This record gives sequence, C-alpha cells and structure tokens, in this order.
Amino acid sequence: MSERGQITRRRVLESAIAGGAVALGSAIVAPTVWRHAFAQTKAFRIGSLQPLSGGAAAGGKTALVGVQMAVERINKSGGINGRPVELIVADDESKPDVGRRKIEKLVEEDNIDVHVGGFLSNVCLACSPVFEESKVLNMISVCLDTTLTTSKCSRYSFRPFDYAPAQAVAFAPYLINKLGKKWHIAYADYAWGQSTRDAYAEEIKKAGGEIVGTTGIPLNTADMTPFLSKITGDFDGLFGIFFGKDGVTIGNQAADLGMTKKYKWAGDGALAESTNLPALGAKIEGFVGINRYLPVFDGPLNTEAHKKFYNDAVARLKQIDPSGPLPDRYVQSNFEAMNALKLAMQKSGFQGRADTPKLIAALEGLEMKEGDDFPQGDKLLRKEDHQAFLREFIFDIHDGKHRILDTVPKEKTMFPPACKFA
Repeated sequence: MSERGQITRRRVLESAIAGGAVALGSAIVAPTVWRHAFAQTKAFRIGSLQPLSGGAAAGGKTALVGVQMAVERINKSGGINGRPVELIVADDESKPDVGRRKIEKLVEEDNIDVHVGGFLSNVCLACSPVFEESKVLNMISVCLDTTLTTSKCSRYSFRPFDYAPAQAVAFAPYLINKLGKKWHIAYADYAWGQSTRDAYAEEIKKAGGEIVGTTGIPLNTADMTPFLSKITGDFDGLFGIFFGKDGVTIGNQAADLGMTKKYKWAGDGALAESTNLPALGAKIEGFVGINRYLPVFDGPLNTEAHKKFYNDAVARLKQIDPSGPLPDRYVQSNFEAMNALKLAMQKSGFQGRADTPKLIAALEGLEMKEGDDFPQGDKLLRKEDHQAFLREFIFDIHDGKHRILDTVPKEKTMFPPACKFA
C-alpha cells in the first residue's frame, strides 16, 4: 500500500508475475521472458473506494479482500486482454463528502479506467454524479440502496448482485406462511435501511401480512434500548434491517430486553453475517434471515468452486483479523463484481475510457455462469436497469452457525424494472 492508501503498480505486478509462464499466441513463453513482457505492458487502472476507517471500516476491510482476490487471480492468469490490472484503493472514511472527493481524485488525478467498489449507500449516492460527469464506468460492489438502480439509476453504474425488492419478493412469502402475519420493522435510519424498509413493507402486504409499525435507529447508535423499549404491542415478528456493528448492537440488546423471545426474530442477512456471529454469540440463536451468500457447504453451495473461494478468503481474512472470520457477502460481491467487469472487458475488447460505451453494451444483459469466477451461482445483469438477479438463501442460526432452510432460484426473485436512464 502506498502512502496515499493505494496499491502500488510494482506490488500488483509482482503478484501478477508470480504465477509463471502463460501462453502468448501459440507459443509457451519462459517465465522470465513473460514476466518481463507483462511487467512492461500498460496496466488497466481500476479504482476501488472502500470504507477502511470510520463506522463501516470492519465491512470495508473484508470487502477489499474480495476485490484483491479477484485482481490477483486475473493477473496470475495473464491479465485482461493481455494487460495487467493495477488496483488503486481509496478510503472514504465512511463519509459521503469524503467519498465524493476521493472519487473525484481517482477519476481526475489517478486517471482510473473503471471503478469497482462502494460500500455505504449514502456514499454511493454522493459519488454517482461524478461517474456520470466523467463517463467512467462504476461497478457497485456492496451498496444496496434501492434507488441506485431505480429512481436514481445511471447509464454508467451497474449492480451485479441483489437488491432489497428482489430479497423481499423471495422472503416475504416465507415470513407470512412460516413465521407470522403481523410485523414491526426496525431499521438503520439512512438510505439503505429506508429503501429496504419500504421494499419489505410492500411485499409483506402483498403476501397477506401487515406492518404494525416501523422504528428507525441512526447509524452507529451504541445504546438502542431507548428505541427498542418503545416497540410494544400485539404482533408476531420483529424484522431487523442492520449491518456491521449496528447488527451486533441490536442483536444483543433486543435479546437482553427479551424481545427475541417474545417475538419471532427475522431480518436482512447482513445483521447475522459470519463476521458478526462471534460478537452475537448465543443471543442470535434462532434468527431467520435471507442472504445471497453464506459460508457453508450445504446444498447448492457444496461445489469445488465455492470451496476454492472459501479457502482463499479464509486465509486472507485471517491476515487482517487473527480471530479468523469466515467470508461474508461483502467478500463475495466484491470478488464477483471484479470478475463480471473482467468478463465484459474481454467481451468488448475494452482498452480504456474511450471504449466505455462498448463496455456498457457488453454488461447490459450479461449472463454470469456458476464457476470459479462466480461461486455464488448464476446471475443475470438486466439491461433495463443494470440490476442483477441471482438465487437467494433463506437461513436460520442453529448452534451458532448458518443453516440453509430454503433456496429461492433467481427466476423467483424478479422485480419489474423502474429505471429511466437520462
């Protein structure tokens, strides 16, 4: 890492050439010759904005592991269109204004060719206009705010993973038929939490359920009991929409207040990510959630591709956290976002910013097949709104671990597009 928080070209190229010889044309070139030729080739400059400090730092650090994994694999296999990838990392400090300044620098001074990243939705929303103005393609890797691919969609931004409406379509019938009809929603009171609240409220009502109330709690609230103690009444389930340390806070404090015994306890899978489970302990037992990725080898996730991804991620995560956390959806989505970009860059013959229109065309309608690049499963990146659809896993926490209860195929997560590109 350079002093500016960037991975230097030398470091990336060193990792790129570590794999030895590759085929160039029809000849096998000796490792030393190939290393020299590859190192002299102009690298693609890929920017990645992540929250490496501030409130979302824990998630941002694991997210960065995912994109680094993908870049190293790409470089070891000969790069993209014969060129290595240089990853330039910037820290948004978990702040929208800082994030926008950092993106402007990546675009204007660092001259990135494309961007892969974005964690907090309010940061993604603040940065989106910069990609529009500079006509630089933005591959979102975590941000889940619904409006990013609906009312605030952009020709230059893509989301190669799920969003709240698709999750709600997949999960609402299970909630109503298996857990209860009346729900109170507690949510992180910012862009992602608000749009996710709205998506679930709509789908729960469509499934025959009822929302008896909602409670918004500001990000990074250390003591949520004043908010939680006001949630009372006759209803079946409490639905939580939180992530990171806020997920740990509500999980522990709702249990301490007896709420998770009184009501069915369910919510967005981010609340019970693998990285949160150690801090939640027994208090999260029985929680029911939905997620696109789980670090288990049950059912459809029992594949060689997933095992390779899992083992690589576990080793890398242990380097940044000695407790050895398991990979979560942030590692997965960053890894697969970079691989989706690679696929489209190869398909379009992308060589730089001037080819961005061709890259957009290659991404619209892109089908991603399950395998080493996409261990989570098949995906379709819809042309109309640049939103991907993929299978979802409904799970519970049993004996401190994720357990798959049901798998919802991507065809049953579809939600009508609501995007009109400017």
